[in-house]
Amino acid sequence: MPIIVLAFWSRIWIGWWHLIPAIISLAWMFFNPIFFKKPKSTKNWASKSVLGERVYLNRDKIDIPGHHKFLPKIVNSISSIGMILAIWAIVKLAIWPAILGISLAYLGKSWYLDRMVWLYEDMKDLPEYKEWLY
Repeated sequence: MPIIVLAFWSRIWIGWWHLIPAIISLAWMFFNPIFFKKPKSTKNWASKSVLGERVYLNRDKIDIPGHHKFLPKIVNSISSIGMILAIWAIVKLAIWPAILGISLAYLGKSWYLDRMVWLYEDMKDLPEYKEWLY
């Protein structure tokens, strides 16, 4: 995210040429998951956060514990507010709102991913999810 913000911010230094680093950084967000192979193990925090997201997205079919239903919405809202603030700061070229926006986005996303690890840990023994750990 800081690279994307910097790419769009660079419009004041390099004009329309800022679109080149902006497009490259946005393309990297899209292609990054495609370039990397399946992990050797899912017994790590990052993999469990992705598995937890899959469990959370499947909550309509397989119910999740009540303590996991509300907070993910709150921390995603924090992250979204940070993104909106960062976008506004890029448009207005305001450095402190950009830093605050990026910080809120990272805080919200990190907290959300931590909750997803917890969710997966609570649900990993169900037959539908047991085979995901290797």
